[in-house]
Amino acid sequence: MRAILKWGIRIVLALVIAAAVVGVWKREELTRLLAVNSLFDADRIVTNFSNMESAFLTRPVSRGDGPVVDLPRGSGAELPNDASDWITDFNLTSLLVMKSGAIVYEDYYLGTTPDDRRISWSIAKSYISALFGTAVAEGLIDLDAPVTQYAPELKGGAYDGATVRNVLQMSSGVVFDEDYLDPDSDINKMGRVLALGGLMDDFAAALKDREATPGERFKYVSIDTHVVGMILRGATGRDVPDLMSERIIARLGQEQDATYVTDGAGVAFVLGGLNITTRDYARFGQMILQDGEWQGEQIIPADWIAESTAPSALTAPGQMRYGYQWWMPEDAPDGIFLGRGIYGQFLYIDRNSDVVIVVTAADRKFREPGRLDANIDIMRRIAESLN
Repeated sequence: MRAILKWGIRIVLALVIAAAVVGVWKREELTRLLAVNSLFDADRIVTNFSNMESAFLTRPVSRGDGPVVDLPRGSGAELPNDASDWITDFNLTSLLVMKSGAIVYEDYYLGTTPDDRRISWSIAKSYISALFGTAVAEGLIDLDAPVTQYAPELKGGAYDGATVRNVLQMSSGVVFDEDYLDPDSDINKMGRVLALGGLMDDFAAALKDREATPGERFKYVSIDTHVVGMILRGATGRDVPDLMSERIIARLGQEQDATYVTDGAGVAFVLGGLNITTRDYARFGQMILQDGEWQGEQIIPADWIAESTAPSALTAPGQMRYGYQWWMPEDAPDGIFLGRGIYGQFLYIDRNSDVVIVVTAADRKFREPGRLDANIDIMRRIAESLN
């Protein structure tokens, strides 16, 4: 009888411990899901955008152990007269302007500081484009090969038949609803997959429908960039955070480590999950402006930067133009291009004026008509005023 009682107590204790472990796991999932659901709330958005680890799993992207590369200071820039209204009305959290490699304007708003790692959103796409170019230069990736050559798990799905170039140019033809304001859209379903520790590769492989033949027309769908990341991982046998650190971040002399939002397997959310300080965004932007050269070292092949920032995608007349994960204003001359993220994030590069502009924001009105044009207009005027 005592033996039975003893074993019974052990079983009960084991069940209690198991329940406690499951409870902690579920509590963490629930906490992340609640954080995601309030990510863009007016009273929390600014703080959330500097603390994405509260809503998602993250992992560091090491800055390496090298010295910080100082950004020199130039003579102060006079912003356009309406800049103060823009900063307030568009809920900017930081603005940094570089001219000829020197900071000529830098300020932080709404309680943020230079130490805040701000979420990139889709500026991350331009980072992955630069990293992708290093693998292309090594001959590891053929732009005209099918995506399934590098990501065989996509066979039989919507991406079967698309080429690497198709996904770089957002012309996969895959059905994907990117309405951030619709809780049932694909983009928001994807956000819940991340919050609950699901797998992004499985999410991409589960997409089965196409609305156009690959390469037929441009349609911006962020899941294409996840596939770009799958191709990069398949071709190199490396994960993106380590590769990004080794080939870009650790070579820029950043002030801080970056971080990547990840899924439950530690796979980086390459389409929008980088978190970096404003000055470190500027270091990357200046390197891109300098044709991939930084501190006497060629970080990204110059011919890849030229190709990726050229308007090669099949965008419609009157739309912003697109290359390989970079945007070009529709009426801008060659040499002006940008990375751009939801809620008002911009990395604006004007080679003609030798200017880099970093904007971080928490603009909940970013989808309103004219909002994007207004941002681009004032950044253009800032750049031109420095000539």
